[in-house]
Amino acid sequence: MLEMKGISKRFPGVVANDNIDLSVVSGQVHTLLGENGAGKSTLMKILYGLYKPDEGTISLDGAEVKIASPSNAIERGIGMIHQHFMLVPTLTVAENVALGLGGRRGLSDMKPVKKRLAEVSERYGLHVDPDALIWQLAVGERQRAEILKALYRDARILVLDEPTAVLTPTEVDELFVTLRQMTADGKGLIFISHKLHEVMELSDEITVLRDGRVSGHTTPAEATRESLAEMMVGRPVELTRDVAEVDAGSHKLEVDDLNVVGDRGQASVKDLSLRVRAGEIVGVAGVSGNGQRELAEAIVGLRPIGAGTVRVDGSVVDTTSPREVRSLGLSYVPEERMRDGVIGDFTVAENLLLVDYDRPPYTRRGLLNRSVIAERCKEMVSRYRVKTPDIHTPTRHLSGGNIQKVVMARELSQDAEVLVIAQPTRGVDIGAAEYIHEQILIQRTNGKAILLISEDLDEVIQLADRIIVLLEGEIMGEISRADADPQAIGLLMAGVQDD
Repeated sequence: MLEMKGISKRFPGVVANDNIDLSVVSGQVHTLLGENGAGKSTLMKILYGLYKPDEGTISLDGAEVKIASPSNAIERGIGMIHQHFMLVPTLTVAENVALGLGGRRGLSDMKPVKKRLAEVSERYGLHVDPDALIWQLAVGERQRAEILKALYRDARILVLDEPTAVLTPTEVDELFVTLRQMTADGKGLIFISHKLHEVMELSDEITVLRDGRVSGHTTPAEATRESLAEMMVGRPVELTRDVAEVDAGSHKLEVDDLNVVGDRGQASVKDLSLRVRAGEIVGVAGVSGNGQRELAEAIVGLRPIGAGTVRVDGSVVDTTSPREVRSLGLSYVPEERMRDGVIGDFTVAENLLLVDYDRPPYTRRGLLNRSVIAERCKEMVSRYRVKTPDIHTPTRHLSGGNIQKVVMARELSQDAEVLVIAQPTRGVDIGAAEYIHEQILIQRTNGKAILLISEDLDEVIQLADRIIVLLEGEIMGEISRADADPQAIGLLMAGVQDD
């Protein structure tokens, strides 16, 4: 059905795709695996008409085609579901589907659109109110709207980029039912995911990219999660960890009846209470947008506390100065590393010393002690395996995984009793994620109290001693590691409590 043959694409100083072959058969799911920077996005942008290949051909049903733009791709039956939804929040589902279809009536007559939409929705079990405004929908419903938009246009080949990243386990199961129905109807799917258990469950064929080249082609019957990870990284990867039992100490982080107002002026955290002890990791699970960011920002002094109290190592947080909260013994890894974690134009060294540049031994008599700073930063770069030409390289030139390592190196090197770590491996490749998990567990062994906020349920289950589930700013339940079951946690994330 689809064949990409000998695809190469070069950018200044980088070969993004190097002679890649990819074939997608009607009625099958072909998974594309690879670390950040492996070339997956470039290859898909070529297929979708966003890039022009330097070499190679694309064929549909045996005939070579030129795809010059996304509209050209859509005309040829190629659709793409982006990880970050491409929907207009203030329009309805039906209006979003109709956008770009042309015609003289535009969005003035939605009746034929809704009729066809209802047919497609019923066929694939993608039930969503066509008159609902996008901003009113839950994340899973927005994704259904995205898929409906592509199916409405008679897409025969559908690219799904990390489609499960923001879904609960139950929503993932529902999505997989829909995808299997699509393949049963003869559609070809290209599935991009970093969740290896999902890849093994859904795929018919798997192509692995590394450094812009095909490093392997296999099937679930011939592969294991470990072999796929090794193909991606080029070395064995530890996918699961035995977390040793640690005798937790006294309470280091105490949150009582916390209420926090969000950016829209509405309550984002409601009467929330939790405790984290020394030598303990407490995980916070939940679908994005359920108060996780506001909770973290209130604890670390970035957002005012509406009501309730936060104590760090026994001291009450009564300030909106992150610097003062740090002085109580807290370090913070924010979820948005480029916005809140580093200054892109600053060097690696400057970002590593961003929070304590003015303290001894880095400052002497009001002046920076550059020799001590250089020695310390080189030591941190080495210990945390930050891949950088040198410590004077602007941080924005590093990969996402290495920028995250800079943030982790700075925050975990502080003499803090409490660590608030949000989305530690979001957007980083499997090798960097393995190392970051190792460092978090070392901090636990060293007696740190860790609040781990993550939308990656596998990550929370693997690392946390206890897991609390947030929904609309409230705790739906608490589960120990021993009782941690993805389906049970997923139900709590969706608001279903076991009676």
